[in-house]
Amino acid sequence: MTLWRTFVSGLVTLIVVVGLAADVRAETARAEIARQSTLEDVLKRGVLRVGFSTFVPWAMQAKDGEFVGFEIDVARRLAEDMGVKAEFVPTKWDGIIPALLTGKFDIIIGGMGIRPQRNLKVNFSIPYEYTGMAIVANKAKAAGFKTLADFNKPGVIVAVRLGTTAQEAAQNFLPKAEIRPFNDEAQAILELVNGRAHAMVASAPLPRIQAAQHPDKLFLPLGDADFTREPIGFAVRKGDPDFLNFLDNWIRATNSLGWLDARFKYWFETEDWKGLVE
Repeated sequence: MTLWRTFVSGLVTLIVVVGLAADVRAETARAEIARQSTLEDVLKRGVLRVGFSTFVPWAMQAKDGEFVGFEIDVARRLAEDMGVKAEFVPTKWDGIIPALLTGKFDIIIGGMGIRPQRNLKVNFSIPYEYTGMAIVANKAKAAGFKTLADFNKPGVIVAVRLGTTAQEAAQNFLPKAEIRPFNDEAQAILELVNGRAHAMVASAPLPRIQAAQHPDKLFLPLGDADFTREPIGFAVRKGDPDFLNFLDNWIRATNSLGWLDARFKYWFETEDWKGLVE
């Protein structure tokens, strides 16, 4: 009987010790995750470093040198709600994910579509907005073109920005056309206006804006209609659940107040901001 009691007592002690050890390991893991979180780094630094690339009207440089646009508003509001300042780090689009991964900035707020290929490299927040692809065409080169099928022919040249979802959409929807990528959005527009391309595919509302700016040379073959719809999210480095959780809930809270929708309508459905950049 004594031997049995000794055995039971030892077993209970062992279970308690193992349980305490598991609690310690879990607490250590939680502390390590918090220590490595970008969220903690940003709060300690007092600055949220934002990577972006210029796209009209997502992010643009105003006449006074300041950055303006929908994404700039979003980044500033996000930083304000975190109690820190926003620091903007303009980056070429085709190098923006590598720059995030190497720690050049903390987050991409740049109208980035949530795509499976990108998600293999970064984590995305829930969508905070949606956008679509549209097409603007050269009146002389694409006279009579009214459908996507009209552009999906050999010999038709379509300008896009390199590495964007516009390039992917053009390749998917217009596989027979020649897709001509450019590092800079302005280069692609110039190619179209000068008649070296039949059309340009880009995120709305850029095609509509370009058609309005060059009514004698450009037109919207599909009218105001977009031919895709894609979710837009914040991109952050993988393995950071605290930061991602904060961003998801910030989007939910800000959406519930109608703030994101109001800013999107201002930048995408009005031209009240044009005086800032022209």
